[in-house]
Amino acid sequence: MFTGLVEGTGTLLRVDRRGPDARMTLRADFDPGGFTLGESIAVDGACLTVVSFEGRTFSVDVSAETLSRTTLGTRGPGSRFNLERALRLGDRLGGHLVTGHIDGLGTLQDRAMEGRSWRLTFSIPPELSRYVVAKGSIAVNGVSLTVNGCGPDRFAVNVIPHTAEVTTIGLLQIGDRVNIETDIIGKYVERMLQGHRPDGDKGGEQRGIDTAFLVEHGFL
Repeated sequence: MFTGLVEGTGTLLRVDRRGPDARMTLRADFDPGGFTLGESIAVDGACLTVVSFEGRTFSVDVSAETLSRTTLGTRGPGSRFNLERALRLGDRLGGHLVTGHIDGLGTLQDRAMEGRSWRLTFSIPPELSRYVVAKGSIAVNGVSLTVNGCGPDRFAVNVIPHTAEVTTIGLLQIGDRVNIETDIIGKYVERMLQGHRPDGDKGGEQRGIDTAFLVEHGFL
């Protein structure tokens, strides 16, 4: 679990293809304070496992699934990434709950100065937009941002100077694709409202949370 508060950036040194998978070797551009073998680290928002390390340099294995669903499969040596190590119990939760499981890709459609911040507008697939709400949270390349506007297939965020300086968000150009993770709370709420049948129950009634359910349980 992560917060979307990026610790710093890293540079991709090497990509070793291993069949449909890959091993990526990166060097953190900051002092991470030491890695631990097997720990989780978010690379542009994608949760990966550290399989080797030496100083600031570390390697992660990337599955074919992750390569196909994120921007990682299109990146080469010299590319820069946002890095965040996993949240520890007791840490401040300054961003929002981020799982590191990318939902899909977005594309930067517009960037404009608004006061001292950049207002960035991204297009996203319609199936993701239902989880995006104004003033809610969203992770873009692993960075926790506040949604300041949204529509059926897009959303807008404002990026303050500090965030633009310490992450790669400030380097994005129109047409660039980004990793998107929507707020996990919305997904669970949707699932509860839809209801589900127990495994193996083919004929059982599927029931979610509706007005009748609320009346039956004394909420209305």
